[in-house]
Amino acid sequence: MIISVASGKGGTGKTTVAVNLALALGDCQLLDCDVEEPNAQVFLKADIRAREPATVRVPEIDYQKCDFCGKCGDVCAYHALAVLPRKVLFFPQMCHSCGACEMLCPRKAIRETDRTIGEIETGDREGIRFVQGKLNVGETMAPPLIRQVKSRIEPNSVAILDAPPGTSCPMVTAVRGSDFCILVTEPTPFGMNDLHLAIETVKKLGIPYGVVVNRAEADDLKTRDYFKSNQIPLLLKIPLDRKIAELYSIGTPFIGPMPEYREKFRALFKTISETVRVSS
Repeated sequence: MIISVASGKGGTGKTTVAVNLALALGDCQLLDCDVEEPNAQVFLKADIRAREPATVRVPEIDYQKCDFCGKCGDVCAYHALAVLPRKVLFFPQMCHSCGACEMLCPRKAIRETDRTIGEIETGDREGIRFVQGKLNVGETMAPPLIRQVKSRIEPNSVAILDAPPGTSCPMVTAVRGSDFCILVTEPTPFGMNDLHLAIETVKKLGIPYGVVVNRAEADDLKTRDYFKSNQIPLLLKIPLDRKIAELYSIGTPFIGPMPEYREKFRALFKTISETVRVSS
């Protein structure tokens, strides 16, 4: 089962939920797909055992064969190639590795080569198999690396994906194909507005979802009424608690010092499993 953890905005506690859920379950995978700013490792502190470069395929011009006909520039939908009278300009950050230029070059003057965009780290802690992607500074496209991180998902296991914040391409790439999506929000005007956007996104992707409210206040009737009137499934409330904030500030998951939350996260997983079983 693949469970993605997402949010409409950054700073809601998405990684907190993903890491604590993984630690509560124990035998599972945790994949940090927030490759532009991965921080699950700050809290998990896994033993990193392997690092390998993440690459994409990009065109390389053979000037011995190229006659500067301009075909490659014409077929590139992303304008990554511009053909001058005696030179072909290539803009690597705009290339989507579609392979059209190599396939359609009439002179067979293009071949694809690897370009490094980041790295993938793998490790483990207490039965949790950890994978994270790190996008190189200056790279503009996260989805290729997110897909490579997701390719490490083990079949027949529980995989928890920490998705990028927001509702743009990186988030969609991360949550697509999930069996369930946990949406984490905070009871603020910005948080609730962006939660609505995230709900609409996962609905269009056809993914069952539920909401975890972080930094919840006991007397927040407005948020409760909003969830009730819009039939939004509420999975868990994590209160606005000074002890949780202090543990967060030193990179410590709170289910250790606050063991009552271990059972709450296990109950959360049970609810998700039942929802997935009914919807499948």
